[in-house]
Amino acid sequence: MNVSEIQNQILKLKKENDIYILAHSYQAREITEIADFVGDSYALSVKAATVDAKTVLMCGVRFMAETVKILSPQKKVILASPDAGCPMAEQMDKELIEQLKEMNPEYKVVAYINTTAELKTICDVCVTSSSAVKIIKAMPEKDILFIPDINLGTYVSKQCPDKNIKLVSGGCPTHCRVSEKHVLKAKEEHPNALLLVHPECTPDVAVHADYIGSTSGIIDYAVNSDAKEFIIGTENSISEHLQYECPDKMFYPLSKDLVCHNMKITTLPDVLNCCKGIAGEEIILDDETIARAKKCIDKMIEYGG
Repeated sequence: MNVSEIQNQILKLKKENDIYILAHSYQAREITEIADFVGDSYALSVKAATVDAKTVLMCGVRFMAETVKILSPQKKVILASPDAGCPMAEQMDKELIEQLKEMNPEYKVVAYINTTAELKTICDVCVTSSSAVKIIKAMPEKDILFIPDINLGTYVSKQCPDKNIKLVSGGCPTHCRVSEKHVLKAKEEHPNALLLVHPECTPDVAVHADYIGSTSGIIDYAVNSDAKEFIIGTENSISEHLQYECPDKMFYPLSKDLVCHNMKITTLPDVLNCCKGIAGEEIILDDETIARAKKCIDKMIEYGG
């Protein structure tokens, strides 16, 4: 079968089986084309909670599927590829953060959405890359322990100088692959291009940016800008998606190595087999984990996230 034939089968099966397909923005073009909704990790879970479908198929990574389950516990949530994890979400465990909390009892623990459901159960507030600054500014507490991304945390600290933010060494291996030398090379090759980067990039990259923001923020900025050339400092699929959306503009990946292998592990045939019911993994979380993990997400909403 060719791509179009597989896509048509998926469209038919998802309708027959009442399946709502979510795809993260880093997924391949042929997957985003058949998804019911495409977006950032938190936006995906919020959208899932608003739809009537009994089954939600996540084309993304495990923590995203867990977040969907936390916000829609009554739905059947399937992760398209069981091997699709997130190194950043998995690099800190519950025991480590509990120890840090004991050492810093006066600190509120703020967790990036890119964390496991288990870790969220012991955190006070959840944030996204687009809401982190707003949420932390809104928090009455001054002392913040920010996990797990040290680069996003550094960016937030600069925007919130009145807060005492402690960081733990962790981050996204994909965004950490690029450095200032990649920026200087890209700017030399494309002198008229604006540099748009994700806050998960290291500070030596971010300092050169014309815009720093979430994946959706980068997309919106590029689409709405009058500029015609952009260097994209996030997962390379975004450059591809933007080129389709804005054929009159030019988009250059900051580095050929800006590839998330966990996101790329999900294929169109995987999605088809999930719709047939012969692939994928159902996300199972017990009621206590769901209730405790949801508290930090509810706090984010309370603070305007």
